[in-house]
Amino acid sequence: MESQDRKEIVENLSYLIQVRDTAKLKNLIVDIHPADLADILSEMEEQPRNYLFGLLESETASNVMIELDEVTRNELVESMGLDRLSSIVVEMDSDDATDILAELPKETAEQVLFRLDHEERAEVEKLIVHEEDTAGGIMALEFVTVQETDTVDEAIQKIRQKAQEVDEIYTVYVTDQARRLTGVLSLKKLLLSKHNMLIRDIMNRDVISVTAEKDQEDVATIVRRYDLVSVPVVDHANRLVGRITIDDIVDVLQEEANEDLSRMAGIDEDEIPQEMSTFRISRFRLPWLLIAFCGEVVSAFILKSFQASLEQIVATAFFIPLIMAMGGNSGIQASTIVVRSIAVEGSSDRWTRLWREMKVSLFNGLIMALLVTLMVNVFFTDDPLFGLVIGVSMLIVMVNAAVTGTVVPYVLDKYDYDPAIATGPFITTSNDVFGLLIYLTLTMGYIRYFH
Repeated sequence: MESQDRKEIVENLSYLIQVRDTAKLKNLIVDIHPADLADILSEMEEQPRNYLFGLLESETASNVMIELDEVTRNELVESMGLDRLSSIVVEMDSDDATDILAELPKETAEQVLFRLDHEERAEVEKLIVHEEDTAGGIMALEFVTVQETDTVDEAIQKIRQKAQEVDEIYTVYVTDQARRLTGVLSLKKLLLSKHNMLIRDIMNRDVISVTAEKDQEDVATIVRRYDLVSVPVVDHANRLVGRITIDDIVDVLQEEANEDLSRMAGIDEDEIPQEMSTFRISRFRLPWLLIAFCGEVVSAFILKSFQASLEQIVATAFFIPLIMAMGGNSGIQASTIVVRSIAVEGSSDRWTRLWREMKVSLFNGLIMALLVTLMVNVFFTDDPLFGLVIGVSMLIVMVNAAVTGTVVPYVLDKYDYDPAIATGPFITTSNDVFGLLIYLTLTMGYIRYFH
């Protein structure tokens, strides 16, 4: 939905809410997609939002609630009664219902669970025991299975029986008598096969599955690598226990990306939507700031050791901020790509990544070195050699920073430190220390031997 259209709809809805024209409100919202309706509700004040949400049928309300941000969802939950909340939870898939209940206060969650029927309550209780960031924590219990010995006609009949329960059927899973996963079957192949053929004769036995304990990032990597739209979840006996669909994977990727960006900025992801104590925030950030502080002290001593030479040619000091900034940017660019690569793909391609970043930094460094050499020779000095020294310094500093930015995340990951948190201070500190050392060594060498 375009922002202009949404603004107009919000204005119309606000007016109709104000005059309490329920009939027109229902007609207006019936064709709005749940995701767009969630955005609209998030922009409203609390009272009109609660009124509008109260007009939604339970099924629509469940779809909208899933799309809401956590703060808005919590405010709505606090405003509604247990019966209304229970009727909404009933309409959700098992994984979404579990996520909603996990966010509720324990007493409220128990009261909602008590209002569910036995089968629905059992499903939620099965899922809620899994860790939130594992395959078991994001899987759903709604899926379609057929047995190896079924015919095509029998399999189609089972799918029809499950159609009401399972919203999206991407793949049919095949099991044996002991519920062990033995194959998968696409709907296309099933529909195009002869009605009396056995499933075991047409199924694909090369099944890609994950265990319930698998980390959600690893699951997302598997889905991306093999271009899957759903992945089965099995227990240690290879019995089918659930499935993860592509919409859950998209949520995982977004969640992990936000988490990594927050940590690279030196903040806890929970710090953004919720208030935290000053001490807790400081405890999270301070260790890496102390590392950076120690590195900058070393930089100060390096500058002090070159004090006498700097006084010989003031122009040398003019370019320190430029050299440091370009080196820092080069290092941060490389480290950002590597941290993302580790999060999505793991650490398997480290040498390929290192070689690629070295080539990129060398190419970029040559261009920047050429530019700074021309600038220095045109505006700052008549000595072409001095401009060349500045350019070569920039090239070496940028390549060094890029290599550091590539290597450090892999080293931190190897020793079980989160590279998203710790890489930034290491990059900035090492660039200031080694970048200064490289730059001042080259420029002071030029002053000593050629000036």
